[in-house]
Amino acid sequence: MNSNHDERRLGQDPRRWTRRDFVRWASAAAAMTLTMGEPRVWASPQAESMSAAAGGNQPSAKADCCILLWMAGGMAAPDTFDPKRYAPFRVGLPASEILSTFPAIDTVLPGVQISQGLENIAQVLDRGTLIRSHVLPDLGHILHSRHQYHWHTGYIPPQTVAAPHMGAWMARLLGPRDDAVPPFIVIGQRLEGIGEKEELKAFHTAGFLGGEYGPFVIPYPEQGAEAVRPPHGMTPSRFENRYHFYRKLAEADPRYVQAGDFHRESILRAMESAYRLLASPKREAFDISLEPKDVYDEYNTGRFGLGCLLARRLAEAGARFIEVTTEYVPFEGWDTHENGHTRYAKMKELIDRPVARLVRDLEERGLLDRTLVVLASEFSRDMLVEGVPGSNAKDQSRAPADVMGEMIHYGLHRHFTGASSVLMFGGGIGRGKVFGESAPERPCMAVKDPISVTDLHATIYTAMGISPRTALEVERRPFYVTEDGKGKPETRLFA
Repeated sequence: MNSNHDERRLGQDPRRWTRRDFVRWASAAAAMTLTMGEPRVWASPQAESMSAAAGGNQPSAKADCCILLWMAGGMAAPDTFDPKRYAPFRVGLPASEILSTFPAIDTVLPGVQISQGLENIAQVLDRGTLIRSHVLPDLGHILHSRHQYHWHTGYIPPQTVAAPHMGAWMARLLGPRDDAVPPFIVIGQRLEGIGEKEELKAFHTAGFLGGEYGPFVIPYPEQGAEAVRPPHGMTPSRFENRYHFYRKLAEADPRYVQAGDFHRESILRAMESAYRLLASPKREAFDISLEPKDVYDEYNTGRFGLGCLLARRLAEAGARFIEVTTEYVPFEGWDTHENGHTRYAKMKELIDRPVARLVRDLEERGLLDRTLVVLASEFSRDMLVEGVPGSNAKDQSRAPADVMGEMIHYGLHRHFTGASSVLMFGGGIGRGKVFGESAPERPCMAVKDPISVTDLHATIYTAMGISPRTALEVERRPFYVTEDGKGKPETRLFA
């Protein structure tokens, strides 16, 4: 499904794109998508599966709900879930000697260690599988935008149309678990005011599937209740009148007018779903203030931690796919181009308690067996410097260093795609396993059982009861849930 036409029109190899090139392509793909008709089940002698709704040949579902815990920005495996030889900071320490900047700690699994600062997660590893051989492609210069798009949709841009997010595929193929609860929800990511709004919006969509399958976005989990509550003091009749008035405004919007019939109908169905939620008692699931104080406080390490609490409530209420993100903002969070060690200490505090508590809570409520929890990132990181130290840095104190001169240089900074770590819990995934292996010395490439994005997606879809070869007809061609239908589930990950 790759579009050579788009590559030629941009006049360069996509691996050399600038952000402007990416945004231009994403805008064009989205606009083209809006003029298309309804994607329909693809049926041909070459396609062995149909959509679940059409009664096609689908695997037996092991999970009803998927929670993606997204470590946005590039989480370094050697400083989290795949520790290597540890070199403590000292002035004069060569960068070449640094593999991990934190010592390893024991876990509940005998002989398995992860990085210091993840003590709580270390105690729940017996509930799932730790993958240490997730391999990403090298997508060139504009890595974050393209890698995040690739991981969330399964397709490397450019494509001829906007590819759907994984959550949108599940919403379309499996439908809602509860009519009042949005099937696809994203928690913790702002799409405005952070410097890369169009890049993020490019994959936070349902693509050609239509607006009704797009994500319900909650940037701040503590404001979830407010997002689904009718205005204070508004009577039911007034609320209904306002809904009809808002619908008229939407129908006058140029984007609605220019869209094809299918997408106009899809937009209206999305509005009807939102109205149904606001009128339903199920909206209480969005109110994390209803949790007991001790539970709330354990999750409350910040927006991500509270997002995990909200995700648990939404999984209980009937959501189909929930993404909780540490939020991608350039040069913040896991996007450590400098001062990596200090930042990682804070990021581990952010994720350690709530991830472990989420797994335990799901298990205690009898939900973990039918809820697939996946923790992943767009790639890993390495200590190797990016280019010539200091050559292009305006602030020399922030420049990469061959030798550690101060703490700001100490950490894993360079994008690395050769091996990253993924955690998987529940949903039929094996318990107490470590899958794959990366080399103990640089380059720390996957050396045993490498698993690609395509095959990892195939595994996730299979757990959810969707064949990796499921396809819909788009532009008179099949568009598969995994790239070109080639994804193969890694059956050894299952119990």
